[in-house]
Amino acid sequence: MRLFAAVLPPEDVAGELAAEIARLRRLPGADGLRWTGRPGWHLTLAFYGEVDETLVVDLSARLARAAGHSAPFPLALAGGGQFGHGQSLWTGARGDLEALRRLAGRAEAAGRRAGLPMGEHRHYKAHLTVARGRDSVDARPYVQTLAAFTSRTWTVADLVLVRSNLPRSGVPGEQPRYESVARWALGGAG
Repeated sequence: MRLFAAVLPPEDVAGELAAEIARLRRLPGADGLRWTGRPGWHLTLAFYGEVDETLVVDLSARLARAAGHSAPFPLALAGGGQFGHGQSLWTGARGDLEALRRLAGRAEAAGRRAGLPMGEHRHYKAHLTVARGRDSVDARPYVQTLAAFTSRTWTVADLVLVRSNLPRSGVPGEQPRYESVARWALGGAG
């Protein structure tokens, strides 16, 4: 199964982002982007890829410990940017980004210790993907519009293991489906 660890924004924050995305979709050229769906919005902490079911128990135990060693922290969705030249449009985060980075590091370490091939370690960049480009799209108007966006601040209180079910129908524009496999409360041990 294809898995990743994530922070999920609460429903009202996702609603604020949905309103911002509705504004972005009215900009010229918005049909040149594939917009991600609200059910899939998340801040990825660590991507594990295809995980053999026999490793999920160990991974889960390690993620539970990682959550237990992490204190709840304030976060908001804010601003925006792009990866590549219009290949991926995202909103970022504001708040205790150091706590978010530590949680991401612990989630990555949990995968490594569970025996998952995590690949090369990269500097963590908090982002929530809102659209992907079909071709090279000038994302500057979208990034400029997102620059003024800030959601309300919420307290991140849990770490979520998410399963990603990739589209199989072949229908253009079909989105992956995401399901929460497990959730652990942050314990505050810092």
